[in-house]
Amino acid sequence: MHADIETYSASLDEYVGHKENQWCVGANRANAPMHQDDEAILPPVIVDAAALLARTFKPRVHLLSPWLTTQSLTMIYARRGVGKTHMALGVAYALASGGEFIGWKATQPVRVLYLDGEMPGADLKDRLARIITNSALEAPAGYLQIMTPDVQPFGMLPNLYDREGQRAIDAVIGEAQVIIVDNLSCLVRGGKENEGESWQPVAEWALRMRSAGRSVIFIHHAGKGGQQRGTSKREDLLDTVISLRRPSDYTPDQGARFEVHFEKARALYGEDVDPIDARLETLPDGKQAWAIQRVSDSTDEQIVEMTDMGMTTREIGTELGVTHSTIVRALARLKESGRYTPKAKAPRKPREPAPHWSDGHD
Repeated sequence: MHADIETYSASLDEYVGHKENQWCVGANRANAPMHQDDEAILPPVIVDAAALLARTFKPRVHLLSPWLTTQSLTMIYARRGVGKTHMALGVAYALASGGEFIGWKATQPVRVLYLDGEMPGADLKDRLARIITNSALEAPAGYLQIMTPDVQPFGMLPNLYDREGQRAIDAVIGEAQVIIVDNLSCLVRGGKENEGESWQPVAEWALRMRSAGRSVIFIHHAGKGGQQRGTSKREDLLDTVISLRRPSDYTPDQGARFEVHFEKARALYGEDVDPIDARLETLPDGKQAWAIQRVSDSTDEQIVEMTDMGMTTREIGTELGVTHSTIVRALARLKESGRYTPKAKAPRKPREPAPHWSDGHD
C-alpha cells in the first residue's frame, strides 16, 4: 500500500510538470482544488453490474467489535474536557493490544498510527503509561506508533488540509491499519470550518485511506449547540459518528465519566448502539478500570433515588430534562420489573366530625 501511494504521488508530480502550460496565466496552483489533478490523471473506472458481481473484494472484518471494521471512517466528538483523549487513547491501545475498552473487544492486535495534535509530550506519556499499566494485555512492539508535536523538530505536525502535509503523513503510515486523528482542529489547518468545501481535501484523503484498506478515526470538538463543530458535510461519508456527553448527574469529583451515544451507525442496531455510561474508577489495589452501564439503567437509578428522597415526578422530570409522563412511565416499568417498590403511604388520620350547630345547646 505504501509503495502504491508513492507511485501515485510521483505520477501526479510528473503529470503536473508536463502540463505546466495548461494552467491559467498568473494562477497560483496552490489555490486550485487539489482533487482536480487527481481526476485529470486518473479517469474513473466503471464496471457493469455483472462485472461488479463477479469482482472479488476483500471482506470487511471487525477490528473493535461491534462498531469498528476494516475500511471504516468514524468521528468521535465531544465538548472540551469531557473525555475525547481518554476515549481515543483507550481505543488505540485496545486495538494495538488485541484487548478491550469500555466493553468493545478487539479480535486481534492491529497496527495503529496515532496522530496527536495538541497534548504536551509529558501528559501524553503519563496517560499512555497508565493505560498500559491497567491493561490486561500488552501490545506487540511497534503496533502503536505515535506522532506528537513535542518530538517534531519544529513542534508542528503535518497539515492534513494540503497535499504536502498529506504526503508527509502517507510516508510514515507504514503497515498501520487504523489511523487516529486527534484532533481535526489541530491537524486540519485551513479553510473555513463551517463551509463544506473546506472539508473536501480531508475527505478525499480519508477515501484514499479507505481504498487502501485502512480505517480512520477522527476526533473532533463539539460546538456551542452540542453538535460536532463546523459543517455537517463531514458526516456524509462516515460510517459511524459517536458523541460523548456529560451525564446529567455528573460532578467534578467523579473525574473521567461520560456517556457514549451512537448518532450514526451503519449496519448496527439494537443493543450494539444503546447509549452507555462509562466511568474511570480506582480499584483497591490502586489500578484503574472503566465501569460501564447502560444509560437507561443509570437514569433508572437516578429516578428511584430521587423518588425515595421524596421528590415529585414533575420535580424529577425537571431535574433530568424529560417530561413528567416519562418519569411516570419509568416508575411503572420499574415497579413491574421489581426494581422499584413504592413506599407505603402513611394512613390518613380520621377526620373529626365538624361541630353541629346544636352542640352545646339543649
